[in-house]
Amino acid sequence: MAIEHVSDTARWVAVYRAMESERPDALFHDPFARTLAGEKGDEIVRTIRDGKTMAWAMIVRTQLFDEIILAEVGTDGIDLVLNLAAGLDARPWRLALPPTLHWVDVDLPEILRYKLETLGDAKPRCSYEAVEADLTDATARRELFARLGARSKRGLIVTERLLIYLSDTDVGALASDLRAEPSFTRWVIDLASPRLLKMMSKSWGKAVASGNAPFKFAPANGTDFFQEFGWDERAYHSTMEEAERLDREMKMMWLWRFLGRFYPAKMRDEFRRMSGTVVLERI
Repeated sequence: MAIEHVSDTARWVAVYRAMESERPDALFHDPFARTLAGEKGDEIVRTIRDGKTMAWAMIVRTQLFDEIILAEVGTDGIDLVLNLAAGLDARPWRLALPPTLHWVDVDLPEILRYKLETLGDAKPRCSYEAVEADLTDATARRELFARLGARSKRGLIVTERLLIYLSDTDVGALASDLRAEPSFTRWVIDLASPRLLKMMSKSWGKAVASGNAPFKFAPANGTDFFQEFGWDERAYHSTMEEAERLDREMKMMWLWRFLGRFYPAKMRDEFRRMSGTVVLERI
């Protein structure tokens, strides 16, 4: 199998960023993505089922996270971005971020060291810190959050492509630990529904499970899941709706939209919330 470790999924997604960046009408430009993905990333996309045809969803998600991060930093006084399971994300190098912003990437040593070595002499746009840590280590996680929370007035938490690999219990524990820091005010996540989780498991389940990264988290109650842990939905961005706005829809999506007009309102809302990027706010 091409995916041998959960960190390989970062190479996988980096290929999609490279594909988008190389388009003449690119939504974003990540000049580092192709190099960061490497041959391993190309192998994953080439061999995994629907490797290229599903790129649109990852591209839309990347653009949404870009837009939300820039908006939060630009208008809400965010002085810290804490990027958990950062993988090969190069936003500190490619986004127009203020130099006063403190950006912290957290991930396992191997993937962080690979990223920084590959980026070489490239300079981040803001103050940058890389923290090597296993986020499943609750003690280390809480100590890190306490250190960063104490030096921040308003922090934005970013977890892109992380939660889906965690259990409900693990997500709840993470949410509680983040909520414990008063300065952590906003949290950006991507969220799948149970229906989408089943579809993804059929397409990619065996591939990601072989790298000890099975898909797990897709709460039946959606963003309400987080209320118990002190977080509430501030904004929900439907992947399907945003794909239409960004002109990055999957093939034949126009037909699904047409057929959707005849579905009951409850089912239409279910499809709308099948996949989304969410801004959570501490309660």
